[in-house]
Amino acid sequence: MSAATRGDEVIKCDSSGPHQLSNRLEMEDILGAPLQAMYITHMKHITSSCFSIVFGLWEAANAAPGMTELRLLEKFERKGEIQGLFPGVYAHRPGRQLAVVEKNFFRAAWSSDERLDDKTVVITGANTGIGKETAIDLAKRGAKVIMACRDMERAQAAMKEVMESSGSENVVCMKLDLSDSKSIREFAEAINKGEPKLNILINNAGVMVCPYGKTADGFEMQIGVNHFGHFLLTYLLIDLIKRSAPARIVTVSSMAHSWGTINLEDINSEKSYDKKGAYSQSKLANVLFTRSLAKRLEGTGVTTYSLHPGVVQTDLWRHLSGPQQFVMKAISPFTKSSTQGAQTSIYCAVEPSLEKESGGYYSDCAPASCSAAGKDDDLAQKLWELTCQQLSITWE
Repeated sequence: MSAATRGDEVIKCDSSGPHQLSNRLEMEDILGAPLQAMYITHMKHITSSCFSIVFGLWEAANAAPGMTELRLLEKFERKGEIQGLFPGVYAHRPGRQLAVVEKNFFRAAWSSDERLDDKTVVITGANTGIGKETAIDLAKRGAKVIMACRDMERAQAAMKEVMESSGSENVVCMKLDLSDSKSIREFAEAINKGEPKLNILINNAGVMVCPYGKTADGFEMQIGVNHFGHFLLTYLLIDLIKRSAPARIVTVSSMAHSWGTINLEDINSEKSYDKKGAYSQSKLANVLFTRSLAKRLEGTGVTTYSLHPGVVQTDLWRHLSGPQQFVMKAISPFTKSSTQGAQTSIYCAVEPSLEKESGGYYSDCAPASCSAAGKDDDLAQKLWELTCQQLSITWE
């Protein structure tokens, strides 16, 4: 027997074994997000097959099996989707504060002294968050870093910070608006004409769970920026990247891809729009794009990687609701900083052991498992063809 009580967001459940929470609608109301199923495993985790929500189950050492009270602890990924940050056991008893009984934080930090002297890097969305931290790190390694940003005023300020933090003056910023194919083409033309090589492209920029909107080209904003924009940018730079081999293309996805689907019949969400679903779709598209691109680049010396950066505090949270932002602030001590969140991007860009790997998905500076849909080559091909059609390009 299970029940959800909205008042103070406490779940009462039978903790003697796995049980599905019966009051799904009330749970959805509490979370502000749809649930497919939620299960409880005694002294383990409560997870949703839809969202990978991780809560904790507390039981006093001498308590008898039976009804146990849980306070919901929502954990949102850096771009707003709900997901598990770290395994943990959390407790709530009436009249007492939430207590962390057990927690496992992120795995040991990865580090490398790999140099990037005489290399050129383009990073989209590099004026803030993990993009800026990635720029600082790669500039320290000796690379020429090109910060591709939409807001040039913020980009100029960020460029100065990158220079000061890295001690490198080989940093430039250039205008790139991924929601406008005209801007993407102008940026790519400038790079192709002005740069003799491009060794690393990091598709980092993104928008998340925003209200419905369209790009300059009429695409739904999240699929338009996160997937179509980076797809077109990569297409326009691919010849230069090939000439610069060995080279790498790194695309920042998210664990949100795990509950995403690709709606081939309504890729731009014109028939119906769910901001979380649209975001998850765009992140799944990132994983599928990386996989498809790897196959097309076999034998060229260019390798591709997609990744989940972790739960990182960035200004991408601006579209979260008030309650969601409150939760994020409450759990902020347990989330990653932008520097920590940038590590997997840096890992994929420089780690020597990945030189022969391509098309994979990474998290916490290590190979990770993506969803079944993320490995679906038939779906990947259909998405590739649809993307080319939407962008009016030919890329075999």
